[in-house]
Amino acid sequence: MIHYQLQCGQSHGFDGWFKDSASFEKQAKRRLIECPECGGTDVERALMAPAVAKRQSVAVAVPVEAPAPPAPAPVAAAQVPARMIAALQRIRAEVEKNCEYVGPDFADRARAMHRGEADAKPIYGETSEEQAESLIEEGIEVARIPWVPRADG
Repeated sequence: MIHYQLQCGQSHGFDGWFKDSASFEKQAKRRLIECPECGGTDVERALMAPAVAKRQSVAVAVPVEAPAPPAPAPVAAAQVPARMIAALQRIRAEVEKNCEYVGPDFADRARAMHRGEADAKPIYGETSEEQAESLIEEGIEVARIPWVPRADG
């Protein structure tokens, strides 16, 4: 997965996650990407700053052929539009429902599955930016998502 900072024609900034750059280009050309603030579909990639590890992100690995965890520091609600928070809450619920929480052992568990040393299954947990980059360089699919508070409390 690849993460882009996006911007609509009204200069609203937001994040997007895509399989690869070609997937983004195809969706943008067909106007399938919608600004969460205004609904505009005139979307392009914005300039991006280098990635910085944050405790508010959780890494998720889903192998190709991916108990409630202690929550990382939540994203400040004032920084994100309500529609985006709702979408991220739905993503969190799906991750928690369909993936095993492995905590700080995420990188080791993802590598073990990738190498066939452990059964392949969806997992999520914490990892540093450096560990995530290393996993990606090894061909292991990893996505970092903002970890917002649950919708139910």
